[in-house]
Amino acid sequence: MNYLAHSVLSYTDGQLVGNMIADFIKNNERGNFPVEIQEGIRLHRFIDTFTDTHPAISEAKKIFSPLVRLYSGAFVDVALDYFVAHNHSADQLLAHALRTYKILWKHERWLPKNFKMMLIRMEEGDWLSNYRTDKGIQFSMQNVLNKAKYLEKEIPVFDIFLQNKDLLQHRFDQFFPDIQKTTRINFG
Repeated sequence: MNYLAHSVLSYTDGQLVGNMIADFIKNNERGNFPVEIQEGIRLHRFIDTFTDTHPAISEAKKIFSPLVRLYSGAFVDVALDYFVAHNHSADQLLAHALRTYKILWKHERWLPKNFKMMLIRMEEGDWLSNYRTDKGIQFSMQNVLNKAKYLEKEIPVFDIFLQNKDLLQHRFDQFFPDIQKTTRINFG
């Protein structure tokens, strides 16, 4: 799952902060954070493990894997945020995005430096709301391509997304209620 899904699956402010910064800290650094942020880091790891082992996600990865092989999971994560965004009205999504940015900045002292730098760009470009648009998803997929060491930058991943949007929606519909229920039971 990508940033929007992680933010939506957070149930407290501390969980939101931990969930969003988890990829920017090492496991042995987790104890340096308040308990509620540590819980968010655990939630993030739980979401990633659950997602990676869900049958619907395994099927979704097959859509991208012929082009990007082991990076298919990263592109599925971005695609999932598109569908998470469409579970909300544009107004609801914008309100969620603004609330998320506000909470993160409120806890700025706990944000790793490299996350803060990204958060500035995230807020300026309103990444969380823009996951609702094809252009926003295209930007995010290109960003993954640009960061990938072993992939050419011109692979038509976004075209594959557009061609398979209905199938990806179906996989999302099989998956997302399961992750919502499981995270609510374990962390809600």
